[in-house]
Amino acid sequence: MSRAHLPGIIAMAAIVVASNILVQFLFGQWLTWGAFTYPLAFLVTDLMNRVYGAGPARRVVFIGFLVGVVCSLIGTQIMGEFGPLVTLRVAIASGTAFLCAQMLDVAIFSALRRRVWWQAPLASTLIGSVVDTTLFFSIAFSASLSWLNPSADIAWANAALPVLGLGPVAPLWVSLALADWLVKLALALLALIPFRVIATRLEVRLRHP
Repeated sequence: MSRAHLPGIIAMAAIVVASNILVQFLFGQWLTWGAFTYPLAFLVTDLMNRVYGAGPARRVVFIGFLVGVVCSLIGTQIMGEFGPLVTLRVAIASGTAFLCAQMLDVAIFSALRRRVWWQAPLASTLIGSVVDTTLFFSIAFSASLSWLNPSADIAWANAALPVLGLGPVAPLWVSLALADWLVKLALALLALIPFRVIATRLEVRLRHP
């Protein structure tokens, strides 16, 4: 692993750990704070893929995943005001969703990398976000998977409410998941700007060290 990849590894690990903690705190009625930090993982993955290629991008994802899992497991042993800083279910959900979604992101980006510059990062992030959101929220909060961590309090996430206050009645976590994906959609569009700027600068630096 090249030293040039180290910033990507550090950024990925920091994003995963922060998101594992922040996803447990609500921002307003339908969002968690993690919705604003986790999408940055797709930006890191896509930048690594664009500048260094699919192989290094996968290695950064995997190393970031391992570091994130270790830190999350440590978080399960640290007690906060309402229990563990990171619950075991959140740690499992985060690791599973992260690895599946990020590896899918790398594959889609690689397949589209020769097209117009914005198509690969946008398509890979949008599709990866769907997979990530579905896996994370169902594993972390669905009552049907309570056997994963019986002691975790997920009653709040399963309160029956209209979806986003407007649709049919469903567990609260369904609204959280939908709102989370909508934020990811918006951030995927906004991230095209820093993606273009940072990727261009890194590519120039590689060509002219």
